[in-house]
Amino acid sequence: MNFIHTEDRRMLADLLDRYVAEQYPIDTRHAITASPTGYSASHWAQFAELGAIGALFSEADGGFGGTGFDLAVVFESLGRGLVVEPFLASAVLAGSALAHAGNAAQREQLASLIDGSLVATLAHEEADAYYAPNHVSTTATRDAEGYVLNGAKAVVPFADQAHTLILSARTAGNVADADGISLFIVPSQTPGLTLRAYTNIDGTRAAEVTLSQVRLPATALLGAEGQGLATLEHAIGRGIVALCAESLGAMEVAKRQTIDYLQTRKQFGKPIGSFQALQHRMATVLLEIEQARSAVINAAAALDNPDRTERERALSAAKYSIGRIGTLVAEEAIQLHGGIGMTWELPLPHYAKRLIMIDHQLGDEDHHLARFIALGQQADATLAA
Repeated sequence: MNFIHTEDRRMLADLLDRYVAEQYPIDTRHAITASPTGYSASHWAQFAELGAIGALFSEADGGFGGTGFDLAVVFESLGRGLVVEPFLASAVLAGSALAHAGNAAQREQLASLIDGSLVATLAHEEADAYYAPNHVSTTATRDAEGYVLNGAKAVVPFADQAHTLILSARTAGNVADADGISLFIVPSQTPGLTLRAYTNIDGTRAAEVTLSQVRLPATALLGAEGQGLATLEHAIGRGIVALCAESLGAMEVAKRQTIDYLQTRKQFGKPIGSFQALQHRMATVLLEIEQARSAVINAAAALDNPDRTERERALSAAKYSIGRIGTLVAEEAIQLHGGIGMTWELPLPHYAKRLIMIDHQLGDEDHHLARFIALGQQADATLAA
């Protein structure tokens, strides 16, 4: 398989890297994260004009990319700049769910997602689910007028700024059943929907979502009733590739900043980077980042694999690797900088916080290691049968 990016992808990566470097310095990011919205509408519109959102959707959905490698190219550039605009929430998670399961009328919203005029998010995770996509306790009861939803969702990205929520609820079965999960398109101003918004440790936005007798028409159902898990798995898989690539971009910047510091900070009359012990630690970081790059490539290549077991194992392997390596890079970068590595004015600690946060999005390393093992055991059992 040829892993060299196409000319179009290289051009897009160069364009995004230049834009982020010139228009998105760390001070700009600080101002954006401190704003009431938690993202910049002007930057979001500019990213859309540059094609960064369209690259995340296939031609059939109105974009011009949509493959695993398209996601990787865009999010690696975003990771280098610690971009906080709602790419993951709106374009990847909500957008993928809408494209995967939407009918013709629902899919008309994809154009607004791509041009940035519509912001959406996926409200799926629950406080006691521990990342299991099949764990849904929020309920949707059918009546003569449509559905009535009750329950709660946790850490929903950009929920307070989204115009629309793609929300999971159980229409049948028990809390952990694979069948019986349905998806709904919920306008943010729907009566009975309440939000408690907050800022995460890395500057990104999220909210706790509570549903109390939320009434929706039957047309709000996204996809077939009770068959939403496949759509969730599709959207989450794409989100994992995006997060892994974003982490890789952030690691590269943390590595470069740490090398620069080791080459300029002097002790005993010479750069501390000349000390062998620190060279060994930095060499480990460099090797691990290359391992992370391989994991991202493998996950991007596997994203469209029709074999579910192979695809999901590759995604979990990448997320586990990124979680472990991202934590290592964050810790080593901070420690090699010493006390200055914890100061707000230095960009490095903000990269470190984002690397740690990525590990806890869409499943941490413990979850994905267990999932990788379980998928392998299922495959072995199938072969044995």
